[in-house]
Amino acid sequence: MGSTLEIDKFLEPLAIDVQKLSGLAREMASTFGKLSAESSDMFLPTPISESILSPEVSAGQDGSDSGRYLAIDIGGTNLRVGFIELQHDLIVGDAGVPSTSRKLNRLLEHSWPIGESLKNENSESLFSWIGDRIAHVVRKGCDAFSLSPDQDLPLGVTFSFPMHQTSLSEAKLMAMGKGFAITSNLDLGGHLTTGYEKHKTADMPNIKIAAIANDSVSTLVSFICQFPAKAHQKAAMGVIVGTGCNATIPLKLSTLHESKRPASINVLPGQDVATAKIAVNTEWSINGSAPPLRKFGLINKWDEELDRAGEIPGFQPLEYMTAGRYLGELGRIMFLDYCINVLKLSVSTLPRKLRQRFGLTTTFLSHYYHNSPKGSMADQLSNEFPAEHPEFEWTKTLEAVLHKIAVAIQKRAAGIIAASTIGLLMCAEEIPEPGAIGKKDITELVVGYTGGCIQHFQDYLADTQAYLDKILALEFDGKAPIRVVLHPCHDGGITGAGVLVPAALASMCT
Repeated sequence: MGSTLEIDKFLEPLAIDVQKLSGLAREMASTFGKLSAESSDMFLPTPISESILSPEVSAGQDGSDSGRYLAIDIGGTNLRVGFIELQHDLIVGDAGVPSTSRKLNRLLEHSWPIGESLKNENSESLFSWIGDRIAHVVRKGCDAFSLSPDQDLPLGVTFSFPMHQTSLSEAKLMAMGKGFAITSNLDLGGHLTTGYEKHKTADMPNIKIAAIANDSVSTLVSFICQFPAKAHQKAAMGVIVGTGCNATIPLKLSTLHESKRPASINVLPGQDVATAKIAVNTEWSINGSAPPLRKFGLINKWDEELDRAGEIPGFQPLEYMTAGRYLGELGRIMFLDYCINVLKLSVSTLPRKLRQRFGLTTTFLSHYYHNSPKGSMADQLSNEFPAEHPEFEWTKTLEAVLHKIAVAIQKRAAGIIAASTIGLLMCAEEIPEPGAIGKKDITELVVGYTGGCIQHFQDYLADTQAYLDKILALEFDGKAPIRVVLHPCHDGGITGAGVLVPAALASMCT
C-alpha cells in the first residue's frame, strides 16, 4: 500500500522551489503595484500616516499618551474587549541622559468565541451581541476605574475584515468572508454604538469611536509601538496568518488611485500630506493576487475543489492556500483523494468525520507529527477519527500519508507567504532592485507577525523565515544588502486598537 515514491508523486502539485518563489515574489511586486493603483477592493488606504506610526509618536515618548483606553478586536474566530493602559517610566542612561520607557498593560480583557450561529445572523443580532460584551467590560471598568458616566469613553476598534474608510473613525464594511453572512456597506461605528446603547445602563458612559483599523493595520501599529528597533532596523510591515491572512504596509499616497485616497489623513502638525506615506490594508488574499499564483502553477485541483465549496468561490485564493480556516480542509480533500483514487479504498468505509466538510481541522494537522505533545500520530488519529467500518483500519501507511500531506501544505503556504512578503516590500521600495543603491543605514527590515496558524502549524514560521532568506540570497546572488526578519507581535489586534486611540486624539486631520 502506497510506496514513498507513490506518495511523493501524488504531492508534486504542491512542490515549490526557491527559483519559483523568487519569480513569484517579483510577479507579486508588479501585481501589488497595479492593485494599489487600480483595485477597488484591495490595497485599501487607512487615514493613518507613517508619521503617526513612527516610534517617536506611537510610543508617546513625552508621556502624553498615558492613560487607559477601551479597545475591541473583532476577529474571524473571537471577540476581545478590554482596556489598554499606557504608562511611562523615567530611565537615566549610563551617560546620565534621562529617557522614558513605555509600558503597555492589558486590563479587564475578556474573550468570547464568535459562534457559527452568530456569523449567520443579521447585522443587528451580531452587533447587539458585540455591544452586550462591550457593556460587560465597561461595567467592570466603571467599578475598577470609577469611570464617569458624563464623559464619553473613546474606543479603538480592530476589525478583521475588508472595509472602506473615509476617516480614521469611520468605516463602511465590505463583504466579510470567513463564514460571516453580513452584507456590505454597513456603518461599522454606528452599528457598534447602537449595539452598546442597547445594553448600557444610565450610570455607564457613552462610547465614542476614536479609531478603526483592520487587524493587519493594528498589528503594524502595535508592532511599531513596541518593537525596540536599533539604528540598522526598520519595522516595515505587519502580517497576519491566523484564521485568515493579510498584510499592512505604509505606501506613498501617490501610488494609490485618486478615488481611493482618503478625504482626510491623520498626520502630525506641520507635515505635508502630499509627501506622506499612509498605512495600507492590502487585503492581499483577495482574488487580485490569483494571476501570479496561477502563472507559477501553484493553484491545483485540490485548491479548486476547496474554492468551489466555499461561501464565495474565487474570493480569496491566497487565503485558501495559507490560512488557518482552510488548511485543514485542504488536507482532508487531499487525503480523501489519495485514499479513494490511489489506495482504492471505498469512501463509505472511511471515518464519517473525514467525509464531512471541515471534519479535519487545521488545529489537528498543526500538531500531527512525530513526538508531538498531543501524542503519537496513531493515537491522535484513532482518538479523532475512530474506525467505524470493519474494512477500515489506521495503518502506518495512512499515518505517513496524512503527515506528508500536512508538511507539503505547510511548506507551500510558507513559501507563498515569504514570496508575497518580499513582493510587498519591493512594491513599497523598501527592498532595492538588484544593482541599485539602497538605504545603507537600514540593513534589516523587520516584519511583525501574528496568528495561530503561522505559529503552530508544523514548521510554518521557521520555513517562512528560511524562504525569506533564500529568496533574497537568490535575488542578489548571495550578497543581499538587506535581510527581512520575522518578529512576533502577538495580540496586536487589541493592543493596536488601544494604542491608536491617543494617537488619533493627538493628531490632526488634513
